[in-house]
Amino acid sequence: MHLIKKKTIEIYCSKYADAKDKLLCWSKDIKEATWKMPNDIKKEDATVSFIGDSRVVFNIKKYRLIADINYERGWVFVIRFLTHDEYDKIDVATISAEY
Repeated sequence: MHLIKKKTIEIYCSKYADAKDKLLCWSKDIKEATWKMPNDIKKEDATVSFIGDSRVVFNIKKYRLIADINYERGWVFVIRFLTHDEYDKIDVATISAEY
């Protein structure tokens, strides 16, 4: 898979230093992934949640990473990285990218 706007991960690593290692690991895993459908992700990470056809929520430490995935093109676009409290206050289906 191809991570779109890698700079977003760098920003979140700076903003959430306690999650930096996990975010960088997640980013590396994305580059090695070959997901063709949501079930491919679920096989690798049983904790993910799916919102609609392309939005995926990953649990990373005490945070939630929201991403849009284009399986056909192999693109992953990070929408937001939030604490669980922040996540509970938003509409995951309609929130747009922060950076």
